[in-house]
Amino acid sequence: MWDALCCAYQVLGFDKASGGDEVFRDLVLARIIEPTSKIDSLRVLAETGVQPVDYRTVTRHLPLFAKSVVRHALSKACAAHAGLGPASLVLYDVSTLYFETDAGDGFREPGFSKERRLEPQITIGLLTDASGFPLAVEAFEGNKAETATMLPVINAFKAAYQLTDVTVVADAGMISEANQVALQACGLSFILGTRIPYLPDVVREWRDNHPDEAIPDGQVFTQPWPATSGEKARGIPDRIVYYQYRHDRARRTLRGIDEQVAKAEKAVQGHAPVKRNRFIKLTGAAKSVNRELEAKARGLAGLKGYTTNLTTVGAEFVIDAYHQLWRIEKSFRMSKHDLQARPVYHHKRESIDAHLTIVFAALAVSHWIEAQTGWSIKKFVRTTRRYRTVQIKAGRQILTAADPLPDDLRNAIAKIDNRRRH
Repeated sequence: MWDALCCAYQVLGFDKASGGDEVFRDLVLARIIEPTSKIDSLRVLAETGVQPVDYRTVTRHLPLFAKSVVRHALSKACAAHAGLGPASLVLYDVSTLYFETDAGDGFREPGFSKERRLEPQITIGLLTDASGFPLAVEAFEGNKAETATMLPVINAFKAAYQLTDVTVVADAGMISEANQVALQACGLSFILGTRIPYLPDVVREWRDNHPDEAIPDGQVFTQPWPATSGEKARGIPDRIVYYQYRHDRARRTLRGIDEQVAKAEKAVQGHAPVKRNRFIKLTGAAKSVNRELEAKARGLAGLKGYTTNLTTVGAEFVIDAYHQLWRIEKSFRMSKHDLQARPVYHHKRESIDAHLTIVFAALAVSHWIEAQTGWSIKKFVRTTRRYRTVQIKAGRQILTAADPLPDDLRNAIAKIDNRRRH
């Protein structure tokens, strides 16, 4: 197991990126084996058969890992491995890491949490390639808006590696006008999810022309969105919005609407308490079901919007590219669960940055191993950890004894070793 992990670490160029720091390597690989505290990582290493350094050495090295030069070197190694070039797709998303503390300090601050947590948190911006392989990570204040995190990460990454003609793919939360202008100014293309507040004109026109027909599954509506002279003066590019209809998406949405309307009706009739429900309309003390909003929501069911400044490619390319975002979501899940990046118990900014650098490197190694073997990192570690090699010194001779490996594990390790030889 240790040899395979070290091989992945070396193939990605992290040994050179970290200046050959073995303490950093050991902490990264120990987090993959068994995510735990820094001091308990020494136990993990000892159980793996690696001679750990003492904890004072670890604490002495942590400030080095917090320096931006180290993270930039790791990011550069990741970019080289990903082979980014013209027409590359990069994915961007944000998440949060919470802390076991009650008080904010300007960096760790309570903010919007998708899990509705109240603890102070930090916001994490993650940039990956189209496969979900991590390229860059950055930490922001916990109360910083998602839209304000994208540009610093992408601009720093683009400037560091002189990237051009790169397309950024991001979720609807990143679609602020300022972001679109800035991406255009940087010479970058973008594909962004689009919120649909009202029924698009192209969809309304289709329904008017086909009054007795259901929208076919997979139907794509194209809405050119040329910039006005005023928008061009502000740097806003010409765009195209694609709206795609899916039967399965409509079915799920309509089921949710039915459930929410049923709850609203019960609340209006006094059979249930009034809770947060968008279909309940309050006029003074009077309660009613908002049928206009219900009709509007049903009319939009099944539609998904995609905005891009790529005016020379088709809808299929744009939609397929956007739906690669599940890969970055998988990377976030891996960092939070398999690598247990949270909760974070550090309280100094320097320690938090060091922790984030270690998790970033561990995420890259884990993703690489999964791509090579076809195994999840959890399965790989759980399986390889059962088998050990023992060396016994008998006089002047050293005898090596090893458990025989099953064929599937031998093949998985062979795939990793083959990349080292290449």
